[in-house]
Amino acid sequence: MDLLGTLRGIVGAGDLLTGDACAPFESDHRRLYQGHALAVALPRSVAEVARILAACNAARVGVVPHGGNTGYCGGAAPDETGKQLVLSLARLNRVRSVDPENYSLIAEAGCLLVEVQQAAAAAERHFPLSLGSEGSCQIGGNLSTNAGGVHVLRYGMMRDLVLGLEVVLADGRVLPGLTSLRKDNTGYDIRGLFLGAEGTLGVITAASLKLFPRLRSTATALAAVTDPRAAVTLLARLRAASGDSVSSFELIPRIGIELTTAHIPGVTDPLGAPHPWYVLCELSSARAGEPLEQVLTEALAAACEAGLVQDAVLTRSERERAALWKIRETIPEAQRHEGPGLKHDISVPVSALPEFVERGAAWVAAHVPAARLIAYGHVGDGNLHFNLQGRRADGAALLERTAEVRRALHDLAAALGGSFSAEHGIGRLKVAELERYASPTELALMHAVKRALDPNGIMNPGKVLRSG
Repeated sequence: MDLLGTLRGIVGAGDLLTGDACAPFESDHRRLYQGHALAVALPRSVAEVARILAACNAARVGVVPHGGNTGYCGGAAPDETGKQLVLSLARLNRVRSVDPENYSLIAEAGCLLVEVQQAAAAAERHFPLSLGSEGSCQIGGNLSTNAGGVHVLRYGMMRDLVLGLEVVLADGRVLPGLTSLRKDNTGYDIRGLFLGAEGTLGVITAASLKLFPRLRSTATALAAVTDPRAAVTLLARLRAASGDSVSSFELIPRIGIELTTAHIPGVTDPLGAPHPWYVLCELSSARAGEPLEQVLTEALAAACEAGLVQDAVLTRSERERAALWKIRETIPEAQRHEGPGLKHDISVPVSALPEFVERGAAWVAAHVPAARLIAYGHVGDGNLHFNLQGRRADGAALLERTAEVRRALHDLAAALGGSFSAEHGIGRLKVAELERYASPTELALMHAVKRALDPNGIMNPGKVLRSG
């Protein structure tokens, strides 16, 4: 079978890349994996995706779905064999419809997240998923990795924002599930299988997404706190004082301020004196004129009197708000400038987060004293990016400790009822970790689902579950 000839007949010669033209699709965002693709197909319709998968299934050729390639676990890169097809969804990029009265829209998988946000705003609605990569990540990737971001506290993960999916199965059949219903109890939740499956069960081509009232009032502040325990207490106070209007609550360590001010142009330290920890908190409401600034000011003043907050600054303009968010969103970029590091995406119950930081920091200090700890992330949902930072001069020595450090921190998260993968997924990087921490029953069910939907094992082989 001349598979490449068949694929050219489906998408056209100009939309099937081979040779050096495949290079932009062959490595992952973090450059952890450098693969080699058989070819890269760029279909323009669901029908073309279906024909591609049917052809690859018949030929027993692996297919690697590819979105914006912003993932951290190597989930969108082909392996090194040169025998896998990369399937880019970039040209399925239409917002098919917006239904303001139903508070929903239908978007194709190749739409950038920012484009979906803009389509919602144009209809006086709000799509709440927000990530640092929203200008380049695609909706299909957000769905396939069950993306989180900075608003999970208020709106939930990507899984919680989905009403229906259109999916092409491994054999080319199309699952037409683009319902916009809020209530539909008709059998198994087939849709849920594909959310977070990282393209291992089928290819998501479009989704019906939930919208919310457009936000018309916002209050944002950066507060210096004594430690993560004070941050967790402050979060509870803010939720109570604001009637649960907290939409973001992000923990930032002092080193996060230092790295961003050193490496990111335009970033400045918002407070006059250094502090060990900070929280970036934001209240929001769909009601115009809501006195959120007053609520936030009074709550922070009370927290100062209680000894939880040491200093704080509230924003008075969108420019000031953007400046604070730039600090939080550019910490990963600043880390890359500083040198190699070890990244961990853990989650624990919010109440256990201070203990995790205390015990994790103590372990790092005792066992990897040359590394600098950068623990930042989403306090409101218990998700921390617990990273160890090296300098370029000693980065190689730090990376050699990867397995030891990962085991200690992931075991600690598990002991506290947490997860080793909060929002970044499994991909290729964490397959062994899933095998270690998932129960035998969970793994058996995952393999059973994989066999049922992808009996020939062509969908993103080696990601999430081990091939073979």
